Amino acid sequence: MSGAATALFDQLPELQPGHVWLAGAGPGDPGLLTLHALSGLQQADAIVHDALVHPRILGLGRADAERIFAGKRGGKPSTEQADITATLVALARAGRRVLRLKGGDPYVFGRGGEEALVLAEQGIPFRVIPGITAGIGGLAAALIPATQRGINQAVVFATGHGAEEGEGAGGAVDWHALARLGQPIVIYMAITHVAAIARALREGGLAAATPAAVIASATTPKQRVLITTLGELPEALAASGIGTPALVVVGGIVTMRAKLLELLPELEELAQWRAV
Repeated sequence: MSGAATALFDQLPELQPGHVWLAGAGPGDPGLLTLHALSGLQQADAIVHDALVHPRILGLGRADAERIFAGKRGGKPSTEQADITATLVALARAGRRVLRLKGGDPYVFGRGGEEALVLAEQGIPFRVIPGITAGIGGLAAALIPATQRGINQAVVFATGHGAEEGEGAGGAVDWHALARLGQPIVIYMAITHVAAIARALREGGLAAATPAAVIASATTPKQRVLITTLGELPEALAASGIGTPALVVVGGIVTMRAKLLELLPELEELAQWRAV
């Protein structure tokens, strides 16, 4: 590390005893960590982490730091949110330096806001460390720009998760309204309800021929990209065998992947994420 890099690292904030940092670990690849998140890993006495945090990222923490699994995965046994926040409060009150490490960004479908509210209510000092959310990093890894001049003027992030909350398939999102916007939609946690979501978007006015993509395990060596259309999405996804974690992208920006690969085919190889 250069002298300038060392000096920068030394000037980063201190994770103090009794404090909690809510940090994003990015979409998968350890190289996409921020310096603040890395600093938090190297200072923390206790690391409370999600299921999607790469093992190599956890390995960047202190050897003597306690690592506490607090994963929440749709359709699988998960830690209750109330138990997670209770753990954060208990660790902080015990004078520990606590890093709550989440995949992606803690404030983008990561329940970071819920944890921040509890910490504030309990008088626990905290800091939020943003991370690269899958809706940005995953698209980039699949050669799909989130915005492209001449294609879109906005991009919508939505969640397809919600059935476990009693909201029904597809959750409480008004898919008809999102379809009428005519802008690309990036849908987190959509795999379970993809057929219902695709049907609702078509009912809202999106054509069956609207480009669509599924990006699984983005920025990891297991990354897979499925290109299809909205009308064929449920069947194509089922036939592909792609599972979670995965993003669904619907809109014209999806066509940029094919255009880039046509112009420079070696991008397919260059875009492969190596084991780290």
